[in-house]
Amino acid sequence: MSGFRLFPSARHLLTAAVIAISATAVTAHAETRVTYKSASAGTAYYQMGVELSEAIRIGTGGDVILTLEESQGSVQNVMEVMARQGNYVFTTPPGLINSAVEGTGPFAERQSERFKDIRGLFPIPAITMHFVVADGDGVMSLAELEGKHILIGRGTFGAREAERYLELFDLTDKVRVADAQIGSGPDALKNGQIDAFVTASSYPTPNVIETAASKKISLVSLTDEQIAQTGAARQTIPAGTYTGVDQDVQTTSLPVIAYTTTAMDDDTAYTLTKTFWERRDAMAAETPWWGSITPDMVANIAGGIHPGALRYYDEAGIAVPDSLR
Repeated sequence: MSGFRLFPSARHLLTAAVIAISATAVTAHAETRVTYKSASAGTAYYQMGVELSEAIRIGTGGDVILTLEESQGSVQNVMEVMARQGNYVFTTPPGLINSAVEGTGPFAERQSERFKDIRGLFPIPAITMHFVVADGDGVMSLAELEGKHILIGRGTFGAREAERYLELFDLTDKVRVADAQIGSGPDALKNGQIDAFVTASSYPTPNVIETAASKKISLVSLTDEQIAQTGAARQTIPAGTYTGVDQDVQTTSLPVIAYTTTAMDDDTAYTLTKTFWERRDAMAAETPWWGSITPDMVANIAGGIHPGALRYYDEAGIAVPDSLR
């Protein structure tokens, strides 16, 4: 082999090939792809996915790429854990995680050991109950709904919760419930066809913003005792969130969490969680609903926190209940 010699052109080709292979290897190593499944296109939660995807891209310098997939809802998101491999992130209320692990509710007929591998990453804006009432002084009590014509919709989380609250607080026979879809609530309120409507979404929610911009409204604020009676998570809608509502409103919400599974490596979970919290304020400056996220919401996670995410929370000094470690 001592007589073997590469010609200059061959050396150049070999060098170029080595550089190209090295560059490809570096790119493959640097770019981590994550599937993110939340909700159907056109919904607030799909829009959150778009915003989160951009925040992760900016925050990691393009090293982590979130690819959005449409979803038909939280149950489907959890069900897909049975078949998904690798970096799968999905959103769901924590109660569904408990149901999946226990094999109850929508998971009674489709149980899987893989549900036990689900781990939490970080909270996203909660589904917040809004009781929107025409006129008033900006904030009113639940008892003041008596005698009013209310639209609660049907078939949604908000409709089910509203119906439950009316029964829980002995208002079912003291209000008149409109038979219409919740989407018609803002127009019906502005036209005087109803006195109030109930909607559930992350705040500030567009249909309430739209209503408050053209008509004086009030929001129902619950007492501490009433919130405890509902068994739901407390949610404060800050004063000034909606035009004319100049006091804090105490209401309830359904927490929503971004989850993954133990198939995600610790470094990726750490990077996603760290970037989310570091970009939260920038996201809130663009879309206010991200401003509703606070570190204490980490306690709403069910089923345990991913070790990579836990590493970030410990570094950041964010309290994590022992039961989630």
